[in-house]
Amino acid sequence: MATEAETTQTQRRIHDTNLKRTSTTCVWFNPETGIYSSKQKPIHLPTYPYLDVVSLIFSHKHNGVSALIDSSSGFTIPYSKLPHIVKSMASGLHEIGISQGDVVSILLPNTIYFPIIYLCILSIGAIFTAINPLSSLPEIQKQLNQCRTSIVFTTVDKVKEIKKMGVDVIAVPETVDSPSNSSEFSCFHKLLSSNPNSAPKPIIKQEDTAAILFSSGTSGPSKGVVMTHRNLIAAVELFVRFEAFQYNYPASENVYLAALPLFHVYGLSLLATGVLSLGTTVVVMRKFSEQEMVKAMDEYRVTHVPVVPPILMSLVRLKKSGHEFPSLKQVSSGAAPAGKALIEEFLRNFPSVDFIQGYGMTETTAVGTRGFNTDTIKYTSIGLLAPNMEAKVVNPISGSSMPPGESGELWLRGPSIMKGYLNNEEATKDAIDKDGWLHTGDVTYFDQDGYIYVLDRLKEIIKYKGFQIAPADLESVLISHPDIADAAITAAPDEIAGEIPVAFVVKRPGSSLSEADVITFVAGKVAPYKKVRKVIFTTSIPKSPAGKILRRKLKETLMSRM
Repeated sequence: MATEAETTQTQRRIHDTNLKRTSTTCVWFNPETGIYSSKQKPIHLPTYPYLDVVSLIFSHKHNGVSALIDSSSGFTIPYSKLPHIVKSMASGLHEIGISQGDVVSILLPNTIYFPIIYLCILSIGAIFTAINPLSSLPEIQKQLNQCRTSIVFTTVDKVKEIKKMGVDVIAVPETVDSPSNSSEFSCFHKLLSSNPNSAPKPIIKQEDTAAILFSSGTSGPSKGVVMTHRNLIAAVELFVRFEAFQYNYPASENVYLAALPLFHVYGLSLLATGVLSLGTTVVVMRKFSEQEMVKAMDEYRVTHVPVVPPILMSLVRLKKSGHEFPSLKQVSSGAAPAGKALIEEFLRNFPSVDFIQGYGMTETTAVGTRGFNTDTIKYTSIGLLAPNMEAKVVNPISGSSMPPGESGELWLRGPSIMKGYLNNEEATKDAIDKDGWLHTGDVTYFDQDGYIYVLDRLKEIIKYKGFQIAPADLESVLISHPDIADAAITAAPDEIAGEIPVAFVVKRPGSSLSEADVITFVAGKVAPYKKVRKVIFTTSIPKSPAGKILRRKLKETLMSRM
């Protein structure tokens, strides 16, 4: 139970702004154009056209010592050797026939080799693409075909199946202490030991394609997002380096825990790209578990943990069970919205740790917004617009631009916006209009101080008898119930109402919670039209690796039961 002082402290740290239906006059919003500008000072991005992101990363000087550490073994790649290793592997790829413009896939769980392979691919002008290691064989085949992949880096257990797909494969050791003379990994070790100066330096333009990442597909089929070197340079400068210098932590003394999947844009832009320009240490967890997270954070004195909401919940649970995390300075949450109740619980249990939220998409190279260390930080907001970024909030029905306090679809424009969707001109035109605005599909509003709040996905809003219901609102209520471990909301068609909210609920062990209990609980906390009409108990909520609820999976389950 929180003490009165703790509760007061938490209340001081929570700065939620009520939705105001009034306009305001401010320098960061132009009522004539409807454009919101960043409140941050613009950052100069390199204008030299022949610049790749790897050269940019290694051009930044710092005092970093350890670049990448394997959390299990302690094996370390120092900054003094990082450029040499990347150049060696890049030369090795060139020697086996990988050329500028070829596509190279990484199908791996987290490993300290992931950033090495990724950087060497980009450094020779080849195109990197990542595949979720949990993907099924048909999903892997589809992605390889879509990208026209030349070669795949993967684990030894997948080698035979990938070869059957007609693609060359390089097996990557799961552990860093695998014998270098092992026949299984001979090709990989040969790449690592190649002459770093044997390959010619390609001419790479900022506008050249650097990566193809696949969107999470939370509400529809996953699409290949094409990113340029310019997009990744923007992520380094406008997201990672900018944020690092907002805080008074010496960057080269920071230790980040890579618990996020590196194949996802959040982990990739932050942990495999941006922080390596700062001299920051990255401790890589091969597989997430609470026990391993505690061990790694204690052993390597982790200062920063980028999280998604499920990992945030783990931190709270571990702290309540007695773990202190004395070195922890900052926790940053992104990729999926964290509920207000969870944020409050974190702030109560970690009163001296900085907490920020951010917003970014695969389509924005993870750049969008971030909470900043100011006197007016608002913890349930996704923060302020990143430098050099512009936004609009557009009424999806009228097309009108909304002023502060009014909600609508968030549009973003800036140097991090993707090149487009792979082989899908129609989807690209639907997403990015002729003026360069990316239509995000997220319902948001700006408050009077420029902080942004996400209400829900535009396509996920439930329409009940003309009323609009945001699933996230009901999920926040559900998760506050002591007997509910996790929950998600989706819509079911209804002849009279149009759509009704249906709750998927994961009960805590030993709970006897009934459908009636859940319906009654929610009804006591929301307006009548928002009430849950049906409850389905389940053992887990389907989520993406970033923690986003896969509502299309919920709908599939719901339809199968109707």
